[in-house]
Amino acid sequence: MIEQLKTFKGNTLAFEIIDGFTENDELLAQKFFKEKLDEGFETVNVLVKLDEMKLSQSSTKAFMEDTVWAFRNYKQIGNIAIVAHSKILKALIPIDAFFFERLRKGFQERYFDASQIEEAMQFVTSK
Repeated sequence: MIEQLKTFKGNTLAFEIIDGFTENDELLAQKFFKEKLDEGFETVNVLVKLDEMKLSQSSTKAFMEDTVWAFRNYKQIGNIAIVAHSKILKALIPIDAFFFERLRKGFQERYFDASQIEEAMQFVTSK
């Protein structure tokens, strides 16, 4: 289930994934993203909190669709904050950020521990 952590007037979205991530969640996230673009923003900064997510309750198809969507829309994605409590994600985010750095000049993707949620919020709202 996807839930907005906070609503922003600017070009920022903040979501939390609780339990599983489904195809309906993917569509809802895309809808919120499109609404920000329709408001006139060229890019949208995104915070995703994953510390309550359970992979066993998540849809592989939803993850694949999300990946394809991100590749198609990478020019409109601003800063990304991944908030979790995972050593694996902490190691993977810099690799992912390095890959996308060449595509998304001027934007960053960063990992934050769940205890750093306020710092993550500041990161995605600073640009």
